Amino acid sequence: MISATSASAPHDNLRPASEVMKLERLGSMFASRLSFVRSLMRKMIAESWQITNTVFDLDSKGHGLAIYRITTPGNYYECVIFSRDLEPEQRSDRVIAEAWDVTFALVEGEAESSLLEQMAANVPLQEAGRQHPRVLVLSRANRSLRNFSQFLAALSAGKQPDPGWLTAVGYLYRTTAVYGNGKFGIADFARLERNPDFNRPFAAQMLAVYVLRQFSVEQLNHLAKVQSPDRAVPLHPELQRYLGIGNSTGLGMAPFLINHPQLIQQWVYGRERALAFARAEPANEQTHKALRSLMARALKHLQQTITEDEEQTLRNRETAKSVIEVIEWLDRTPAHQGLYKELISWAGNHCSLEAQELINTMLIELYPELVEPIDDELGCQESMDLKPDMKASKLRDLIHEKFDWALSYREDCPDDNYWFWYRSVEKEEPRLGIRGTESGAEKELALAVGPRISRCLTKLDEFLESNPNAIVVEFLLANPGQKECVRRIQTIGDTPYGEIRANLWHRDMKPMHLLRTKLSFFGASRFDPKSDRWVRITLFQGAPLPCELNDPRLPLHQLDDWGFPLEPGLESIVNDQKTLGGKL
Repeated sequence: MISATSASAPHDNLRPASEVMKLERLGSMFASRLSFVRSLMRKMIAESWQITNTVFDLDSKGHGLAIYRITTPGNYYECVIFSRDLEPEQRSDRVIAEAWDVTFALVEGEAESSLLEQMAANVPLQEAGRQHPRVLVLSRANRSLRNFSQFLAALSAGKQPDPGWLTAVGYLYRTTAVYGNGKFGIADFARLERNPDFNRPFAAQMLAVYVLRQFSVEQLNHLAKVQSPDRAVPLHPELQRYLGIGNSTGLGMAPFLINHPQLIQQWVYGRERALAFARAEPANEQTHKALRSLMARALKHLQQTITEDEEQTLRNRETAKSVIEVIEWLDRTPAHQGLYKELISWAGNHCSLEAQELINTMLIELYPELVEPIDDELGCQESMDLKPDMKASKLRDLIHEKFDWALSYREDCPDDNYWFWYRSVEKEEPRLGIRGTESGAEKELALAVGPRISRCLTKLDEFLESNPNAIVVEFLLANPGQKECVRRIQTIGDTPYGEIRANLWHRDMKPMHLLRTKLSFFGASRFDPKSDRWVRITLFQGAPLPCELNDPRLPLHQLDDWGFPLEPGLESIVNDQKTLGGKL
């Protein structure tokens, strides 16, 4: 971990925060090679991590216990998975659900019998349980019933399932929450921060999700064999790779983006540094060809992405149309030293925001040797420091200089005050309400940073009229409710990428942009909004399998090339099966 301000920019090629931190642009980002799932997979491959199934005690319905051991160069962990029978009326992706098809936990060291007994009594209860401090990650997941049944029927009949089912829904299981960092009594963040295996953001959580993916394959193969011992075939490796893990998530992600501005600074700053490195490189025929190939793959991936949401479908089509134009531009523009800057400038005038950010993602992809060291610079020590002896007039100048974007807020404008964020009674989860129409305003959360800063400036101006030489502590004695806002202003003034530059109360604010911002850093693909407030996504689709992590025949650069995965060809899969006599 590094401090939030210690890393220096590579040169003067960074995009300004006034461009990058607009909510609509943040909500147009794609997963990149710096995304946490990609970073974790590279680490696992480079350090030859091993994932082995040590317990697989499932009955004929696939219910029971499975344990996977993860061995790293210096440690080992176990992922303990409980599979249970779930009645249809209990199945729900909402956070208020109380039962799931699968619950699981990542444990430091071995889950010995006493710990396993404690976990069996508590992990299935999730938030309601008394979780053990050796648990690093706690999670749960539900089956995609349609995909699971279709895949099971095909394998039991001795056939491979249609890859198109995974193109439509990219997983057999979807998680509804992946908890870490001390929640519900599990190990706190400091334990992970000191652990070289998991000191990158969300690495432990992503590992647990990756192991669930492997369990979903092995549970499926087990059930197919139970149903048809003589005819069943295992899932083809290409389909195993194309299989991801889904996630259903809602507004619960929004407070993280607001409450951790220094960490967000590191994530965005890291991505912007990577882009600056890439943009500064002179293009040649090899990188020109590679960029065109990446854009063509992304185009096909977009064309294969299916969503029921009309607005997202239109966005995908618009992006695909722009990507076609990008490919045509590359075809008529030969490689030259300033190709990337010329392309970005052209795209800014001709392409959708998503297409512009897709180009940036692909430029980052071209230069792994320049970008990958940033993997270890995406965390930080967060600390909000109050400077009580600062001149109050200097604080006012700081607001005008660093937070001018917040000053367009109008106290008396209904559109500027349309939404309010609050915490629900049900499970203390964030919600969004219409001010003056819906209840819950008494539980309002202080997430709208822009209006808070604008209101603080109004009080500061009034205070300075009669106290022109005052210092900040005097202003706070007169306005104690402004302490946290002042602390944030003084701290985040030095972290330009830390603040999302939007009024989160404004009528036109789209919550989906907030969700996509964080999910893109996780490594999510196939955004499938189910409303304007929750979305389903896929993680690890296309990622290498555990058995491939230590395969000397597969070099790192080949294993790491799995972004924007494409649907495997059914014909080649069937031919493989015939060649091997039905065995894979």
